[in-house]
Amino acid sequence: MNSVKKSFLVSAVSVSLCASVSANAQTTLKVSHFLPPSHFIHDTFIEPWTKEVEECAGGEVKFQIFPGGSAFGNVAKQLDQVKAGVVDIAHGLSGVPRGRLPRTNIIDMPFMVKSSDSATRALWDLYQQGYIADDFKGLKVLALHAHNAGLIHTRDKRIDDLSQLQGLRIRFPSVTTKSMLESYGASAIGMPPTQVYENLSKGAIDGTVFPWDAVGAFKLDEVLKYHLDAKAYTTSFFYVMNERKYNMLPEKVRGCIDTYSGQALIDQLGGWWNDADKPGYEAAVERGNEIIEVSDEQRQRWREQLEPVVNSTLESLKADGVEDPQGLYDAAQKAVAKYE
Repeated sequence: MNSVKKSFLVSAVSVSLCASVSANAQTTLKVSHFLPPSHFIHDTFIEPWTKEVEECAGGEVKFQIFPGGSAFGNVAKQLDQVKAGVVDIAHGLSGVPRGRLPRTNIIDMPFMVKSSDSATRALWDLYQQGYIADDFKGLKVLALHAHNAGLIHTRDKRIDDLSQLQGLRIRFPSVTTKSMLESYGASAIGMPPTQVYENLSKGAIDGTVFPWDAVGAFKLDEVLKYHLDAKAYTTSFFYVMNERKYNMLPEKVRGCIDTYSGQALIDQLGGWWNDADKPGYEAAVERGNEIIEVSDEQRQRWREQLEPVVNSTLESLKADGVEDPQGLYDAAQKAVAKYE
């Protein structure tokens, strides 16, 4: 075989091999969140979502999930990690670190929503209409959501009015909730959810603010007696992807991510939260704890009493660069009303 033919065959084989490698190339995407693998966010939401996208993409992509407690599972770092491309996709709390997603946190206002479903759908509307889009520059938003409205749980003292919080030490989950508790004379205590059981059992705190899912997850029914179903607040979450990484993906993979994200997730998240709340509620009932119901009229009165807290929060948003906080708040209320 002469050298010309040999060279041609080598080149042809090389091209063929490269084409084969290219055709079988697989992208691995890192997904991080801050919750344990036992939480429904992991085993009902994120893990099945990755499997759906993998199957849709026909093997062109796979995912590696890093939950809470892993190298990329720190709640305070989720947003920075995905923006920097350290991870490709992240699920995190909108309020951590504080002030990073100020527009999105509008849904966290006291007595804004009753359910995860209405909060989640309202957030998605606000994003699509451009009200909160500036919070997510450089990111591909896969979903935004919030948990069912939280209760005020107490250890020894039964309360049926927020004025009875005076002097109580209550663990708070967000800055807005902290302001709400302090406006009624409570001492707002910050601590990780994992430390609440121990501090309640020792009497270091008198109560906590949580949705039902946390009561079940942390067995708080064992150290609580009273649950004021005030539907006082919610906390919002983001599920986002590094936009540059998304744009670099093959068209088929991008299409699969789009198919199983956005409205497809929004339509399911409220139901997932309802399912997650059931064990906590049922555990409290089975133990004989008292659940104090609250009327819409009472919630409205509390909401009116908290207008100074709302106004102060809106002023803080303005200081954080939000151009029209009042307009954003009005739009959020309108969006929630649409679904409640």
